[in-house]
Amino acid sequence: MPKIWIDGQFYAKEDAKLSVFDHGTLYGDGVFEGIRAYGGRIFRLRQHLDRLYASAHAILLNIWLSKDEMAAMTEECVRVNGLSDAYIRLVVTRGVGDLGLDPRKCPKATIFCIADHIQLWPAERYERGLSMITVPTPVNQHHGLPPQVKSLNYLAHILAKVEAIQAGADEALMLDLMGQVAEGSGQNIFAVTGRTLRTPGHEAGILRGVTRAAVMELAAEAGYDIHEQVLTRYDLYTADEVFLTGTAAEIAGIRQLDGRLIGGGSVGPVTKDLSARFRALIARGG
Repeated sequence: MPKIWIDGQFYAKEDAKLSVFDHGTLYGDGVFEGIRAYGGRIFRLRQHLDRLYASAHAILLNIWLSKDEMAAMTEECVRVNGLSDAYIRLVVTRGVGDLGLDPRKCPKATIFCIADHIQLWPAERYERGLSMITVPTPVNQHHGLPPQVKSLNYLAHILAKVEAIQAGADEALMLDLMGQVAEGSGQNIFAVTGRTLRTPGHEAGILRGVTRAAVMELAAEAGYDIHEQVLTRYDLYTADEVFLTGTAAEIAGIRQLDGRLIGGGSVGPVTKDLSARFRALIARGG
């Protein structure tokens, strides 16, 4: 039974509660990170915390723990739960206020941390490759809430996931308002042609993925060419391989997009190579 850290204290799962007046619940006013631990070591914790604090700063949300204190608490949460491999959800909300929007009515942010397990798809899907469809719900646009802010308002991505499920697909491809490729419902996306990797740049309204950055580093070390550029669905349809990256997803190959087989219709050699390199990076401690 998981033990959840909330504002300085651990609670059993059934006792871990937030106020209904918390603005994270009322308005989705807050930020979060999904983080992985492998072999008892947290993968790229500092990069995740840098992104968390940058997201909070961007929305004028004060986190009352320092980064070092937050890191120590996150590590303790994994230890207390007796986990070697874990998925960690670290959340900071605006805190308890009233029924109005005014954040000044929230004197202190709420912080909580969950360490548990996650599995987006069964192992067979990773081996065979995922099916994916383009969904009508677009990603959030940068002229609104910056996509680099990993906020608690994930409704667009949830709707994208619902649309994929309704169509019988494993995952959703989200586009921007111009119809260009952005990301999955919670993952970054890469197209592979030969030894060249292409991925949407930040102008597409994507989140700055920690796993994405790790994979790009590994690809560069292995001698692959990497380009951040505008991608269309045509670029994905005609690629040799397409794969997704994310903290929860790790690396997942796409075998089919919008009814079209990608490459040979299976997980390709570059995806497998980068997956093996990613596993080796994890084994080294990230």
